[in-house]
Amino acid sequence: MNLPNSLTMARLLAVPLVVWLIATGEHLAAFVTFALAGVTDALDGALARALDQRTRLGACLDAVADKSLIAAIYVTLALTEHLPAALAAVVVLRDVLIVAAVLVTWLLGRPIPIQPSGISKANTFVQIAFAALMLGARGFGWSAPGLEVAGAWLVGALTLWSAAAYLATFLRHNMVAGARSTDG
Repeated sequence: MNLPNSLTMARLLAVPLVVWLIATGEHLAAFVTFALAGVTDALDGALARALDQRTRLGACLDAVADKSLIAAIYVTLALTEHLPAALAAVVVLRDVLIVAAVLVTWLLGRPIPIQPSGISKANTFVQIAFAALMLGARGFGWSAPGLEVAGAWLVGALTLWSAAAYLATFLRHNMVAGARSTDG
């Protein structure tokens, strides 16, 4: 376990803490914990590159930590009625479908390389920014209902767009791979 992977593990271990803080109404503490998790996310990758300590385990843990934290925040905010349940469902379902598609291609012996697209990166950024807005607004006692509604719609739209883009990539990959296996 190297330093970058330790930072990633710390972020993963912060997930239940953030859930508990949101569930108990400690939104400022949840916001600060989320911000610190963001710092560890930036640091683990930078350190892995600088120290030449990139590992497959680290890459997998990083993705799991990122997705777990975002999913946990969205679901907990929905359960505490600070966020529409449908939005949390869309955010979580997109990631579940991506993982399922990757597993299917792997089981079929046609693994698909996952390269985040521009829309996927924009989606991730907006999901993170919106989670920070929701936690920060509650933690600091701000009232921004118009911004929250607009943010929820933007997250929903980008998440669906990103899901559609991944689905198109998955289908294209399987049609091409299927055509190759019947040609040979």
